[in-house]
This record gives sequence, C-alpha cells and structure tokens, in this order.
Amino acid sequence: MPVKIAFFDTKPYDRESFDQVNSNYGFEIKYFKSHLTDDNVVLTQGFDCIVVFVNDIIGPSIIEKMHSYGVKLIALRCSGFNNVDLKAAKDVIKVVRVPAYSPNAIAEHTVALMMSLNRKIHRAYFRTRDANFALNGLMGFDMYKKTAGVIGTGKIGKALIKILNGFGMRVLAYDPFPDEAFAAENALEYTTTERLLPESDIISLNCPLTKDTEYLINKRSIEKMKDGVMLINTGRGKLIKTSDLVQGLKSGKIGAAGLDVYEEESNLFFEDLSDRVLTDDVLARLLTFNNVIITSHQGFFTFEAMHNIAETTMQNIDGFFKGLPLPNEVKA
Repeated sequence: MPVKIAFFDTKPYDRESFDQVNSNYGFEIKYFKSHLTDDNVVLTQGFDCIVVFVNDIIGPSIIEKMHSYGVKLIALRCSGFNNVDLKAAKDVIKVVRVPAYSPNAIAEHTVALMMSLNRKIHRAYFRTRDANFALNGLMGFDMYKKTAGVIGTGKIGKALIKILNGFGMRVLAYDPFPDEAFAAENALEYTTTERLLPESDIISLNCPLTKDTEYLINKRSIEKMKDGVMLINTGRGKLIKTSDLVQGLKSGKIGAAGLDVYEEESNLFFEDLSDRVLTDDVLARLLTFNNVIITSHQGFFTFEAMHNIAETTMQNIDGFFKGLPLPNEVKA
C-alpha cells in the first residue's frame, strides 16, 4: 500500500512542485488549502504522514489527536520548526524538516531588500509611473566600505556574507558557534552583539527563532544601534519586537527596514487579503512608512528552492517509512 500523505496550507505552486517530484515516489497525496488546526485535525484520519508549512501551528492537542488517528510522521516543508511543539511530539510522532533548500535564494532576497531600500527603488518605481522624474528624496549611499552586521552565520548567513564581500563591505558577524575557518577565508570578523549593533550601517537577521533569539531586536538593542541604521529580517518574525521597531522608525533611529517576515504573520502571509480591511494595527502602521519594505515571506520562493523543498521532503518521508536513518529529524 502506498504511503498516504495529507498536505496542509497548500498553494498551487506547492502542488505543482510536489506532484512533479512525487512521480519518482508514488505516494498517495491529498492536498488541503487550509491550515492544520484543532478544528480540522480530524482530516488527518487515515493518513500516515502530514506535510505542513511555517504557519501551521502544531500544538499538543493536535499532536495527541493525530497520534490517535495513526499519523506517524510530521514533515515540515521548511527549515524552521518553532511552530511544532517538539516536547509534545517526543516519543509520539517523529518530526523532520528541510534544513537547507536554497540558502542563496534567501541571501539574494536579503540583498534585494538592502539595495531597494538604499536606492529607494520602490519609491522611484511609483514616481516614474506618474511621470515624476525628480530625484529629491531618492539619495542613497555607496555600500562599498560600509559595515554590515550579520547575525547568524549558518548556510544562509554565509551565502549572504559572500555577496556582501563582493560589494567591498566590511562584515561583522555574531553567532554562538562561530566558523573561524570560514571567517578566515571570507574577510569576516566575528564579534559580540554589543559591538556589532553600534558599528553596523546595515544589520541582517539570519538566525533561527529560539528562546535565546526571541525579540533579539527590542527597545534596548535598538538604542545601541547607529543612528539611521538599516535593519533587514529574512529570518523569523519574532526576532524583532515589532512595536519597538515602529518606535525606532518614528524616532529616526532606524533609517530603513526590510522585512520578509512578521511577528504575527500566521494569519496574513501567503494569503490574498486585498478585498478586506487590514485589522492588524501594527502591520498597518508599518505599511505607512516610506522607508519600510515588507515582502510576504517570499525569500525562499525560487524555482530551484521549491524543487529542493519537494525533493528533500519526499526523501525524508521515504526514508522514514523504509526505516532508514533520518538526518533531518528534529528532536526536542
């Protein structure tokens, strides 16, 4: 009997990628458009495995119910796993993830946000469509010889650092597990956040969300930053306390912000809400700033990344049901 898989929070592009890769595996797949919640967890009955994305919040009650229905595996089609209660899943349901589907895609999107904010591309685009070719208010700065602070030097952070080196930037980095060999090869200096924050012209967050990194950027850390700093977050929304970010933007301490993630994105991102009133007051306030660019968690969204996500997810599932070692298992 083929393995039965239930996909949640599925978009057309997910289905296209996974159907293509599944031609090599022959799993029986059922796609659901909705997020997996306590209200619809009954849909997992009869399935061996579920596949979920970043905004499916898998808490203890969902895990308990799925276990009673016979679900044996939770396969995350993303690298982050903070949306799954790993303690509740321990010894009940295995959890696997896709640790690195395309570090370059996210690193390149990070730089795209930096360049757009610096050279005011988003503002210039709308001006010229109105036949306004004035340059007032569009001045940027040379990134050459400026200081970039990269927090988190995993695969994405390292890919970003290589790009920033190409601009001739000075790069400082913080990571609790520094890679000194990489630093020596890539003109990188590891330091503390106490030094990185005040010295950096641009700060990029490329670290996972953990208890130690939640609200890493808050009122106190913003006060330590250089006046007019550019802040980029393509990591996880809760790395930044958004209300403090708004205050930093209002005061001018933060000169620009590029966000591909948002603290309360789970009911917003990946959905078309253009026919509704935006009820999230903090996000609505952020959208009023002309020095803020928000993209809807699209940093990963390239053809190559989508294929790699599908391929690794299917490999994880295939390996589990064949009793093979699980290099991408996530444990509490």
